[in-house]
Amino acid sequence: MSSVSGSGERILAILDLFSCDRPHWTPEEMMAELGYSRPTLYRYLKTLKDSGYLTTLPHAGYTLGPRVTELDYLMTRADPLIALGTPVLERLAAQFPGSAFLVRWYGRKLLCVASVVSVETPKSSYPRGRPMPIGKGAISRAIAAFLPPRDRRALVEDYLEAFAGTGTGDTVDDVLEALRDVRRDGYSTAWGEVTPGVVAVAAPVMGSDPTPQGAICMTSDEADAGPERLSEIQAMVLDLSRELGDSLGQQDGLSGAVA
Repeated sequence: MSSVSGSGERILAILDLFSCDRPHWTPEEMMAELGYSRPTLYRYLKTLKDSGYLTTLPHAGYTLGPRVTELDYLMTRADPLIALGTPVLERLAAQFPGSAFLVRWYGRKLLCVASVVSVETPKSSYPRGRPMPIGKGAISRAIAAFLPPRDRRALVEDYLEAFAGTGTGDTVDDVLEALRDVRRDGYSTAWGEVTPGVVAVAAPVMGSDPTPQGAICMTSDEADAGPERLSEIQAMVLDLSRELGDSLGQQDGLSGAVA
């Protein structure tokens, strides 16, 4: 049952119900999950449906509506991380066979916002909009390693089982020690943690904010990433993540000057 208060938070809680695993919800399921009364829920549902955020499907209940697609289109045109990062991904994918991803970090979510594929049948390919796991994989460690110390520890404590299952150790302190190595190197490498047979290299994108805005990641078939090639991927991912971070920082500075 939800503990949110205030109509704005309650409406957002309804939208937060929808996920890849649960794209459809009936009003009865929503009431059971959120604890809203029937009149309250239907009032919020009418608001969301009238504004296009939700729509109804026969025999399936409610699902997300066309306004979400419209906002997604606007975001891809307005988000500087996507605008500046997509050419960076194209350069990375042109250099190495595999999939290059741009991931945004918000709240406690890792979301793929852009990707470029340079092989016909990639083993690893995250479509834009698909959340990525926390704890497993190079992206997760690249982000976690550069969080402020208190946030880093809290994240590891809450996702210890996932972090510990990647060979970084079984305790919070073990994982934090491994993340210190990632912070020193500037990037993280993972073998087959999210997709078997795939090696991934990720580095954070910082911008002017002390907390990572996101990460760049390159995934390749392990057969295409021998020691020399892997070293080249690591170096390029690191360089491009810093280049993108510098570009974002410069844009933030220009925006501040205009304001």
